[in-house]
Amino acid sequence: MNFADRLDACHSSVVHDVMKDLGLPLRVLPRTIIGLEPWMRCAGPVFTVRGRPDPTLDKHNSLLEWATLLSRVPQGRVVIVQPQDDRRALFGGLSAEALKIKGARGYIADGGCRDIDAIAKERFPVFARYATPIDIVSAWRVESYEEPIAVGNEMVQPDDYVLADRDGIILVPGAAVEAVVAAAEQKMETEGEMVKAIRAGVDPLEAYLKHRVF
Repeated sequence: MNFADRLDACHSSVVHDVMKDLGLPLRVLPRTIIGLEPWMRCAGPVFTVRGRPDPTLDKHNSLLEWATLLSRVPQGRVVIVQPQDDRRALFGGLSAEALKIKGARGYIADGGCRDIDAIAKERFPVFARYATPIDIVSAWRVESYEEPIAVGNEMVQPDDYVLADRDGIILVPGAAVEAVVAAAEQKMETEGEMVKAIRAGVDPLEAYLKHRVF
């Protein structure tokens, strides 16, 4: 199992805790970026995109840029987009279907999305700040791929991994992902023993003193 699959089996809360224990910087994206459906989660190496509004584009060229964006997403990556736009939808149903077929692991936008029902039907994980029917046609273009982008107070680096679930979105440096995943797996195993103890009626203090997690 690769690091992306192993990270996807972890909880963002556990990853946060082990990164804190390892002395790594805690880089969490804004809590206003959430999954379109409660079940949505994704994890893997990131593919960063930055764009901006551009009202000078005609319909053809704006759609050409969007199709190029989808075409450039590599298999096995989680797209993170900084659109520098708080009005339009930066993703929709057909785009979700295209990225799912390409083997992308998810899509995270510091902006809007539309076609929520269609995306949910595709079972493709998408995280965004809001929904809107407004599209990007003749109004938005890509500025860069695979360069550092600012999302909230954090810089997303091209070599980062990301884990997004119902608790939030956390970034893991690529150089530390092996250590973080291994520590998270160990912590979840220990927490499982703690759960068994509590369910068996062991006093919480006694259980904590034995397992040292809560």
